[in-house]
Amino acid sequence: MLDKLAEVEKRYQQLENLLSDPQLVGRQREYSKVAKERAELEEIVACYREWKKNEQEIQGNRELLDERDEGIRELAKEELSVLRGRKDELEERLKFLILPKDPNDSKNVILEIRAGTGGEEAALFAASLFRMYSRYAESRGWRVEVMNSNPTGLGGFKEIIALIEGRGVYSRMKFEGGVHRVQRVPATEGSGRIHTSAVTVAVLAEADEVEVEIDPKELRIDVFRSSGPGGQSVNTTDSAVRVTHIPTGLVVSCQDEKSQHKNRAKALKVLRARLLEKREEERRSEIAATRKLMVGSGDRSERIRTYNFPQGRVTDHRINFTLYKLDRVMEGSLDELLDALTTHYQAEALQATG
Repeated sequence: MLDKLAEVEKRYQQLENLLSDPQLVGRQREYSKVAKERAELEEIVACYREWKKNEQEIQGNRELLDERDEGIRELAKEELSVLRGRKDELEERLKFLILPKDPNDSKNVILEIRAGTGGEEAALFAASLFRMYSRYAESRGWRVEVMNSNPTGLGGFKEIIALIEGRGVYSRMKFEGGVHRVQRVPATEGSGRIHTSAVTVAVLAEADEVEVEIDPKELRIDVFRSSGPGGQSVNTTDSAVRVTHIPTGLVVSCQDEKSQHKNRAKALKVLRARLLEKREEERRSEIAATRKLMVGSGDRSERIRTYNFPQGRVTDHRINFTLYKLDRVMEGSLDELLDALTTHYQAEALQATG
């Protein structure tokens, strides 16, 4: 590990030198690439340098143990105990920091929420989940833009797709993909019986045009008239867009904008994200036999979480983690859940690296 950390520090210093080169400043794209790599290494290097300083202080206090003065020796022993404890903490932190990074961690996210089994109640819970994620995004200073939605008459969503932009969105949201189950008494239920419904969530890393090139010849683009709940017309022109990627059969529709051009641009953004995810899934399946990359199987058909309203609890089944803070979770207080998932994933990844 120490050899690897020394290499990382050396690379960090090279990047520091590059950033101070006047010739690079004029080449904006190259400068940004170097600055980004440097920023990614900054936390590791800071932790490694603190570890090296701690090691020097340990060595200095060891030498003081040979002093004749008993008071100095006692002080050195006390200091050594503190320094060794800090050393253990730093080494544990460094183990996690040098784990291979997910290349998508810094990306924005295309969030897709769809009502599953449960009819109108599932659609209402889809709306609740979208509100939950929107509140969480707001708390972190992220921006949420609805790409497409299919609302129901009672205020739910059969489907809603949104772009979430901000720092480290994918790294926080990537474990949210899967089936979310809700147990509660629906507002539409007169007898007070508890119903179980399901909503599927997909979290896709946003792909740029360089990563996923789409040949226009492989697209079929249809335009149609936007419609609201119950078939009510919300637009008198054919501004809604349906894009079909012929080689894969993937279909994306967007109708939230009044401009056909804007709907087309949004549909292509969602299509790129789905194509990138398809490529990533194929890559993961190829190497799944040799190592785990995600918590659980990562299969979207897997039930990952239950929200039980009568008991006020939320349980994540992948890590057997339960919180009796359902009201706060639904208001967007997700950090405790997401931290537990991240820690579990990191521990598994650390174990896999031996």
